[in-house]
This record gives sequence, C-alpha cells and structure tokens, in this order.
Amino acid sequence: MAKISKVFKEKLAAPLRKFIQDSRAVGITLIICTVISLLISNSAWQESYLSFWNQEWHFSTLPEGTLPHSMVYFINDGLMALFFLLVGMEIKREMLIGELASVKKSILPILAAVGGMVFPAVLYLFWNRESGFAHGWGIPMATDIAFSLGILSLLGSRAPVSLKILLTALAIIDDLGAIVAIAIFYTEQINGLYMAFSGGLFFVLLMLNRMKVTHLLFYFIPGLLLWYCLFNSGVHATLAGVLLAFTLPLKRISRLEIQLHEPVNFIVLPLFALANTAIAIPANLSESLIAPVSYGVLFGLILGKPLGITLLSVIGVKSGMASLPADLRWSHIWGMGMIAGIGFTMSIFISLLAFKDVEAQITAKISVLLGSVVSGLLGYIWLNIMAKKKHKSSVSSSISVW
Repeated sequence: MAKISKVFKEKLAAPLRKFIQDSRAVGITLIICTVISLLISNSAWQESYLSFWNQEWHFSTLPEGTLPHSMVYFINDGLMALFFLLVGMEIKREMLIGELASVKKSILPILAAVGGMVFPAVLYLFWNRESGFAHGWGIPMATDIAFSLGILSLLGSRAPVSLKILLTALAIIDDLGAIVAIAIFYTEQINGLYMAFSGGLFFVLLMLNRMKVTHLLFYFIPGLLLWYCLFNSGVHATLAGVLLAFTLPLKRISRLEIQLHEPVNFIVLPLFALANTAIAIPANLSESLIAPVSYGVLFGLILGKPLGITLLSVIGVKSGMASLPADLRWSHIWGMGMIAGIGFTMSIFISLLAFKDVEAQITAKISVLLGSVVSGLLGYIWLNIMAKKKHKSSVSSSISVW
C-alpha cells in the first residue's frame, strides 16, 4: 500500500501539482475543456451530452424557479458566484493595497480599461444598431484575466514585468466594468421584496466589517442568503459574490484567495467552459459568422480592444495625466490591447444574459471563441516580434560600442 501511495505521489500527484502551479495552467485547462465540449457536442453523443447540461430539475418542497433548475443554470447562477467572489476580492485588494491604490499608478490602467470597454461596445453597436440585437453591446467589452495572462506568460522574460502588471490591473478594472454593466443593463424585472431583503443583508455584512468581525463564517451565512435573495430578485445572483467580497476584512482576503484559487480555476471555470461551449455548430455556420452579431463581437474584440486601449493610453500620457512605465513602448501597449481581446469567460457569460434567442446566443458564443483565439494569436505574435526586434537592436548596439 505504501508503495502504491509513493507511486501515486511521484507519477500523478507531483506532476499535477507542478502543472496547477504553472501560470499558464488555467488557460490551457479552459482551452482543453472548450475543445472537448465542442467535439462531443458535434458527435454521435450530441443529444445525451446537451441533455445532461440542460435537463431540468424540480424541487417539490420549494416554489418553482426559486433555485437553479438545471446543471447549466446551477453552474452559471450558483458556482460562478464563487468566481465573482474571487474577482471581487482581487478588485478590493488592488484598490486598497495594490496597483489601483495610488491615483498616479491607477490612471493609466483605468484609462486603458475604459478605452478597452467603450470602443468594442461602440463597434458592436455600429454593426447592430438596426439588427434587433443591439442589447449585446456588453459582450466584447470583457477581458478574460486567466486567458490573457496565460498567453502573456507564454512570452516569459520577453514580456516586461510592468506589462504583466498593467494587463492585470486593466483586466481587473475591466471585470469591475462588466460587473456594473451586468447589474445595471442586464438585469430583468426586479422583485422589490427580494431586493429589499438583499439590501438588508448587504447592510448586515457591512456592519460586520465595521465591527471588525473576522470569522468568515459570520460573512458566509448572510452571503449565502444574499445569493438566494438576489437570485429571486431579478438581479443576477453571481453579483452576491462581488458584494460579499467587498465586505470581507482585508486581512482575511489574501488567505481566502489562495484557498479559492484552485477550486475556482480548476473546477468552477472548467465546468463553466464545458457547459457553455456545449454548442451544436449549425450547418449554416458561414451565415452565422456574417451576421451583425458576429461582426459586432469580432470587430469589438479584435479591433476595438487594442484601438481603445492604445488611444486612451496615448491621450492619458500625452496630456500628462498618466505616465508610461520606462520599460514599455507603445508597441507593447498595442500588443497588450490585442491580448486583452480575449473575452471568453465574461463575454460568454454576458452573451447568455443579453439574448433570449438561442440562435443569437450560439452566434455570439462562436464569435467570442473565434475572436478570442484570433486576438490571442495576434497579440502573442506581435509581442514576440517586438521582443526579437529589441533583442537584435540591443545586440547591434553592443557590437557598435565594442
């Protein structure tokens, strides 16, 4: 038995642990899950696979609709609240003690993030102003933190550290913008009673923080009730994760982030990818890709992101409001903007909220996947070329000096 345990640790556990600790692991895992899901969804197992995610549950002891009623809804409305809790904690930490704590430090990523949200939304609306699907403007606004940082990490030392810090801050602000958009623009009919209960519970959580209560159990119980009330209020339930994160004591956040990192990134997000990319690719795929929704998403992610991020960054620096880190050039900012066009998780999430029409959802999802792949590849290639040019320039300078 001891020998089997040793073999398990050496052959399976150790390599798995090494993989999980790799900064690229989350992105790789999500890519694998997406490919697997798309393959199964378009195979002989299509019907049973799609049925697994969408099979409705019924709770005889509870009124209809008061809890998620299928696996895909349980993941999107329930488990994803943990993802938003993790995102919320990252935002709070950065705002209090991180890159967003100083006004001077935060101006550049704030301007870049605003440009990276506004320009994609405007491009989407340009293509969809008369299509009947203008409500999807929020889809190309998002930047997937895990994927974008995963692609950037593939460059290793060829990507300046300050570029990674800037992309992280930008993506966090971007997530905050997406959360606000979901709360304000992608909320359906409001149930006043449940909203009142939600407000009361959030006030309780704020008072717990004010009274310097540190035991997390005292936050999680009201937090769970807050999730239930928001789910039944019409506001998307995952926002409970963000609200809970903002009330947690700062000194407990770092440890909780570490505890949630692996379950969220290697269980919740892969399940989200599997469930939401369970797409039966239509026979008329070419028609879907020339639809206004597809154009809006693709142009928003591939062009709108780098254009908006670079332009507002230039305006901020040239006006003296912000400063460009010494080791960065504008070519780095453009490359980062391309990588920020990887929408994936949040973009797919908003696609589900923006459209009730299943065909529009499928078109948006396929466009998000395609736009994210193209953005990631272009960003990686661009930054790799820039790094090689810089290396050649450094070598030439050294030879000239010698």
